[in-house]
Amino acid sequence: MFESLEALDHVRLNFSQGSLVFLNISLAIIMFGVALGINVSDFKTVIYKPKATIIGYVSQFFLLPALTFLLILVIRPTPSVALGMIMVAACPGGNISNFLSSLAKGNTALSVTMTALATLSAIFMTPFNFSFWGGLYVNYYNNQGGQFLRPLEIEPFQMFITVFIILGIPVILGVLFSQYFPKITKKIIKPIKNFSIVFFLIMVFVMLKNNLAQFINHIHVIFIIVLIHNALALGTGFSISSLFKLKRRDRRSISIETGIQNSGLALTLMFNPKIFPVDFELGGMAVIAAWWGIWHILSGLIMATFWGRKPILDES
Repeated sequence: MFESLEALDHVRLNFSQGSLVFLNISLAIIMFGVALGINVSDFKTVIYKPKATIIGYVSQFFLLPALTFLLILVIRPTPSVALGMIMVAACPGGNISNFLSSLAKGNTALSVTMTALATLSAIFMTPFNFSFWGGLYVNYYNNQGGQFLRPLEIEPFQMFITVFIILGIPVILGVLFSQYFPKITKKIIKPIKNFSIVFFLIMVFVMLKNNLAQFINHIHVIFIIVLIHNALALGTGFSISSLFKLKRRDRRSISIETGIQNSGLALTLMFNPKIFPVDFELGGMAVIAAWWGIWHILSGLIMATFWGRKPILDES
């Protein structure tokens, strides 16, 4: 099934320096908007009721990357697609998870707490997970007789610097802004969050507009891979929270937080020449991340709408 992706592995996507600047600015605006909804008091949930938050965190930053690696070993996609799956799994939750959690009648407070914790810790955890699992995959692929046309050396420190600049700084500024200017924050938070989805879709359009032919040629296979991967993510969150007998509201929120990934961050990291050299073939990586960003919105809305119509009768 994946033979048709081999050509995509060797594609050097047409992505200008101006497009990269726009990508970085867009993501910064998105993360600033996410941070406006984070309150320092949200972290009290971690202190007073840590069980659900810890389980959600483990699901997102430990189980999902590990299970993604195992999925790759089973379905055996082409190298750049595999690295794209690992990159997406290494990122924190997406910017619409809180809205989806509310729509699903989940624990919105838990969702906000997990978003805050994941967003801040992603500065460290995203580089760690991609360097660890990505490194394991590169070694596995080479040991199986494969060979990257362009040798790949994953540098976690450079990725840490990049994530801190494009994610950490906007988040810190957003949290401080909401603390010192609460009245203004109340006025602008909803418009910014609404436009954040539009910003992301524009990001994807910018990435795809000069590479549309490649995307169309491989979308049928990419669709299946992302469908399976996203189902794995949603199922991981629901399964572990069910295993530890959390309340149904908590299960719903943890499922959504694990299944909604910040693929915009993944795209930004992929197109950073200090992380991936300009001559590295990353066609599969970018297409996986771009379609993830579209699909997880659709799958999240479908699941949240389904759950939202089902009353929770056994909980207050």
